[in-house]
Amino acid sequence: MKQYLKHHEWQIIEEGLNPHYNKISESVFSLGNGRMGQRATFEEDYSGETHQGSYVAGVYYPDKTRVGWWKNGYPEYFAKVLNAPSWIEIRIKIGDQVLDLAKCNVESFTRVLDMKQGLLHRVFTATLPDGKKVRVDSKRFCSMADGEIGAIRYEITAQNFDAPISITLPVDADVVNKDSNYDEKFWEEVHKEAEVGQALVTAQTKKTLFHVCTGIQYVLEQNGKRIEAKATVNLREKYADNVVTTELKQGSPLVIYKYAAILSSENHPKDKLVAHAKAKLKEAVAAGFDQLFANHTRVWAHKWEECDITIEGDVAAQQGIRFNIFQLTQTYTGEDERLNIGPKGFTGEKYGGSTYWDTEAYCLPFFLSTAEPKVARNLLVYRYKHLGKAIENAKKLGFKDGAAFYPFVTMNGEECHNEWEITFEEIHRTSAMAYAMRDYIDYTGDKDYLAEYGLEVLIGIARFWNQRVNWSDEKSKFVILGVTGPNEYENNVNNNWYTNYLGAWTLRFATQAVEFVKTAHPKRYAEIVAKTNFNDKPEMDRWKHIVENMYYPYDPKRKVILQQDGFLDKEIIRVKDLKAEDRPLNQKWSWDRILRSCFIKQADVLQGIYLFEDDFDTETIRRNFDFYEPMTVHESSLSPCVHVILASKIGYKEQAYEFYLRTARLDLDDYNNDTEEGCHITSMAGTWMSLVKGFGGMRVRNGQLHFNPFIPDQWKSYSFRLEFRDRVIKVKVGSGGKVETKLEHGDPLEVIMNGSPIQLS
Repeated sequence: MKQYLKHHEWQIIEEGLNPHYNKISESVFSLGNGRMGQRATFEEDYSGETHQGSYVAGVYYPDKTRVGWWKNGYPEYFAKVLNAPSWIEIRIKIGDQVLDLAKCNVESFTRVLDMKQGLLHRVFTATLPDGKKVRVDSKRFCSMADGEIGAIRYEITAQNFDAPISITLPVDADVVNKDSNYDEKFWEEVHKEAEVGQALVTAQTKKTLFHVCTGIQYVLEQNGKRIEAKATVNLREKYADNVVTTELKQGSPLVIYKYAAILSSENHPKDKLVAHAKAKLKEAVAAGFDQLFANHTRVWAHKWEECDITIEGDVAAQQGIRFNIFQLTQTYTGEDERLNIGPKGFTGEKYGGSTYWDTEAYCLPFFLSTAEPKVARNLLVYRYKHLGKAIENAKKLGFKDGAAFYPFVTMNGEECHNEWEITFEEIHRTSAMAYAMRDYIDYTGDKDYLAEYGLEVLIGIARFWNQRVNWSDEKSKFVILGVTGPNEYENNVNNNWYTNYLGAWTLRFATQAVEFVKTAHPKRYAEIVAKTNFNDKPEMDRWKHIVENMYYPYDPKRKVILQQDGFLDKEIIRVKDLKAEDRPLNQKWSWDRILRSCFIKQADVLQGIYLFEDDFDTETIRRNFDFYEPMTVHESSLSPCVHVILASKIGYKEQAYEFYLRTARLDLDDYNNDTEEGCHITSMAGTWMSLVKGFGGMRVRNGQLHFNPFIPDQWKSYSFRLEFRDRVIKVKVGSGGKVETKLEHGDPLEVIMNGSPIQLS
C-alpha cells in the first residue's frame, strides 16, 4: 500500500516528482469524457518510467489468441483496447536543451486532479542541465460538453535567462500498446496533413478497420496578447506536427493553447472524418480555452448534483468516494447504447475488451440511482443487441435451440477472452444479465422492459441452463459440473453453490417473465414465441423440474453453505496466518499452489448471499460470513464492497469500515500493487454500493425503498442522493445515527426507515 497522495475533499494532490510512482499517477490522474480519454502523461518529454496512453471508445484490435488453439470452441482472438493516436505532446527545446523532467533538477512539482471540475493541473519548476530554470503551469481537460474535444493550456516562464525556444506540437499515430507482442503496432496510416497552425492524422486499425482522425490546432500568447511565431511543418509515417520557434524572455510567460479533435468512424462517415475534424477544431479555437472549460464545468456541476456523496469528519474516505464517482462518471455517460464500461476505462489497456459481468453486477446499481433511467436502460439494451452473438457463442460450444451464453469479455458480443477456466467455466456471468433485468425492473418499475427486450434474452439464457445441467443418479438431483465460480482461485470444480443457485433462480425468473408478458402483452408474446420458436409448456415444465431438484452443497455440521463439492477436503487456513511475504498470492505463489489452497480471491458464496439477501436470515448470513471472510484474500477489486454490505447487515461495523476504505482507496493507495496498469473502474461502482447499500442499508423491496442506516464511528455525518421513480431523495445520517430524509423532487413517497414507514412530500 502506498500513501503518497495528499488527502483532500475534492482534489487528488501529488507533491514532488517520484519517478517510481509516476505510472501509478498516470493512471490515477487520468481524464475521460465517455467518448475518449487520456492517461496523465506529461506534455513535455519524459525519458523516465512512463506509459503514454490515449483511448477512443469502441475502438479495438482482435489480437490472435495465443493459447488454447487446439480446443474446439476457443475464441479466435483476444480483443485489445487500443492505445490510440496521441495528441497531448508539447515538446520544449530551449537553446539546445530538451525539457525532460527525468534529466532536470526538479525543484518543485505539484500535480492536481480537480474532480469537481474535471481538470488536470500541473505546476513545476525545473533547472535544465545548462542551468536555465523554467516554471511550467499546465492545465488539461477532455470536454464533457463535447466528447470529441480536448484542450491544454501550457504556460512556460523563463526564470533566469532569455533564449530561443522551439515548441513541437504533434499528432502521433505511431504508438504501441503496453501488452503488444514484440512491439507489434496496430495502426496504419490513411491520411496526414499539416499546415502552419494545424496538423491532422487519420489512422486505421488493422483487421477491424476503424478510422480515427486526430487533429490539433494551437494558439500562442505572450503578455496576454496573441502572437504569430515562425513555424515549420513536418510529416512522416503516421505523424504530423508544427514546430514553432520564438523567444522566451525572462519573467514573461509564454502560453501555448493546444486544441484537439478526436473523431472516429463509429460516429462519422470515413470520407468525412477530416472535414468534420477541421470544422470541430475551428469551433474549438473560436470558442477558446476559457469558454470550452466553462461549458465543460457546467456539465460536471450537473453530474455532481446527481451523484455526489458527502462525508464529514474523514477526508480520506471523502476523497476516496469522490474519486470513484469521478472515474465512473467520466468513463460512461449513457449517451450511446453501443458503449459499455471497460474495467480500466480510459486509464490503461489491461483486461482487453470493453464489457465484463462487472457492468451488470456492480455498475448498474450506481447508474440506476444517480442518472435518468435511460442510462441504465441503455446498459441492458446493449446486451439485448448482443443476443445473436450470445446464441452463436453457445452454438460453438455445442448448445442448440437458441441457447444463449453471454461472453465473459467482449467488444461486440463475441467471446474474446483467452483463459479456458474463466472463458468457458465461469458460466455464472450469463445470468448476471438476468439479475440486472430484475434489478432494473425493481428499481424503475419498468416491467414492460420484459416485453420490449428482456424476455427474448431470458429465454435464451434459460435454454442455456436447461442444457448445461445434468441429472445425477448418485445425488438424485440436478448438478452443474466443471465450472469456476466468482472465486477464480478455484477452477473446474463441481457444483459451485453460487453457480447452481444463480442458474436455478434464472429459470424461475424466466418463468415469471413468460407469464407476465403472455398476460400483459399477448401480441408481443406471440411475436417472441414465433421469433424464438418457444414451446412454452414443455420448456417451462422442464425449467420448473430443474428448479425444484437443484443440488446445493452444504455442511450440516458447521451449518454453512459449501463453496463447491469437496471444499472441506482443503486445509482450512486463515489469511491472517499467512506470512507477509506470501502476499499477494497471485504475485508470490504458483498457480498450482493457489488452486490447492482454501484461499478465496473474492466473494463467492458471499456474492450469492449479497445478491439474494432476502432468501437468508441474519444468523445464516453471519455464519457464512464468519466462515468464508477469514479465508478471503480480496485480490480482486470486486471483493471488498460485497463484504462491506454484508458486514453492515450483520452489525460488524468496524470491519465494514475497514473494507470500505479498502474499496474506496484501492487505486489511490495502490492496495494490490497494480494501479500503474490502470484504475479498477468497474469495482468503483462497488464503492458507491458500499456506502449506500452498506452503511445506508438501502434496498428496494416490492417497489419500495427501505433504509437501515448506521454511521461509522470515525464520521460526523454522510449523505447521498437517489433518483427513484421520478423522485429525488436525499438521505443524511448524522452522529448518533440521526437520519434526515428529504424528498427534493417528485410526488409524495412512502419509504421504510428502520422498519417503519415514513411519508415524504
